[in-house]
Amino acid sequence: QVQLAESGGGLVQAGGSLRLSCAASGRTFSRNAMGWFRQAPGKEREFVAAISASGGSTYSADSVKGRFTISRDNANTVYLQMNSLKPEDTAVYYCAVSSEPYTSREVRLYDYWGQGTQVTVSS
Repeated sequence: QVQLAESGGGLVQAGGSLRLSCAASGRTFSRNAMGWFRQAPGKEREFVAAISASGGSTYSADSVKGRFTISRDNANTVYLQMNSLKPEDTAVYYCAVSSEPYTSREVRLYDYWGQGTQVTVSS
């Protein structure tokens, strides 16, 4: 059974940093891209960043470019380094595993999802 477990969320002041981690288990995802999404109260889930299966290609939403960095150190672990956090970054952050090896912002391509971790940025 595939499981994804996010960690690293919390409360931080505006301008601060957090590092989210996601560990997948139950299968090896060496041929799958991985991504981060977020959902704020009353809003739809939105794409944040993705990294290819090889780790050689990344893709980020315009709203986080220059502030957030996605990385992976093996087939099953992905990170999201979040710097210069803003109150509008407040959301539940989810990691997900894509059915494809390339990066994508399309929710429909992601087969497996974690339970999410709360990130709250105070002003």
